[in-house]
Amino acid sequence: MKHGRSTLATDEAGRVLDKLLLLEEVIGPAAVMQALQDTACFDSRSCKLTREVTFWVVLAMGILTTLPIRQVFKFARTLRFGEPTPGRSSLCLARQRLGLAPVRRLFELIVRPLATPLTKGAFYLGLRLVALDGTVENVPDTPANAKAFGRMDGARGQSAFPQVRKLSLVEVGTHAELAFVVRGVKGEGCSESAMAPALFKHLHPGMLLLWDRGFFNFSLWKQALERGVDILGRVPHNAVLNPIRHLSDGSYWAKIYAGQALRNRNEGGILVRVIRYTIDDPQRVGHQQPHVLITTLLHETQGSALDLVCLY
Repeated sequence: MKHGRSTLATDEAGRVLDKLLLLEEVIGPAAVMQALQDTACFDSRSCKLTREVTFWVVLAMGILTTLPIRQVFKFARTLRFGEPTPGRSSLCLARQRLGLAPVRRLFELIVRPLATPLTKGAFYLGLRLVALDGTVENVPDTPANAKAFGRMDGARGQSAFPQVRKLSLVEVGTHAELAFVVRGVKGEGCSESAMAPALFKHLHPGMLLLWDRGFFNFSLWKQALERGVDILGRVPHNAVLNPIRHLSDGSYWAKIYAGQALRNRNEGGILVRVIRYTIDDPQRVGHQQPHVLITTLLHETQGSALDLVCLY
């Protein structure tokens, strides 16, 4: 099948969007074309806003976040003076025609861990540091968004805008976002702990996963272990962690269980190392409050209790 091309004038190098050279150094044109081909997103006829051109506009929107889509297009064609710019409706329809599939495929093709062993703060004892990081973002106040995502409840009523919850798997040393999942803020499956399993397929042996106490439960711990990673996570200070063996650095071994009945029968427990500490710094949140970490790094040769507290 003959593929269509954009009818917009090109520069000397054949580029339609002539101010995206720096973006092209990060996301190569070959990767964009591969994503379009892999998702069968090609044009059968020539037009101004082909899927390839629209794809680059969408990518530029990720950088020029304060500009509406029409201004992004103008910026990317800024060396073409006096040229009429497609209307907002045309650009929005072209964006809808592009769809999500090629964008998702491009993410899969190019996103990868960036740290090397020389990257400061990226590794611990040869383990690549990754973390779960959550955030809540406002989305446009439309009935469709309110129905799909919901609004947060607060002391003064509901939030002014519908909101989405985003949970990311991040490489600690570089802040590279290796994967993410987005859901609403209301309803079943919208908590961060419920969203976490969707990211576990991106975990690999040789990683040390850090997470906050809001993620702690037996099921998540077991699922992460099945991916072959090590874990260092905070747990509520009142979690039941009965000592089995004390270590010389003040940490100790204990077991976590799926429920109280299994703990009483000592069935199906998972061995962890427990580190209890307090923060002696009035300038920091949690000063003089008890904190508890548990980890799969069971032996002091894998890091002293103080080293692991500082790492966390």
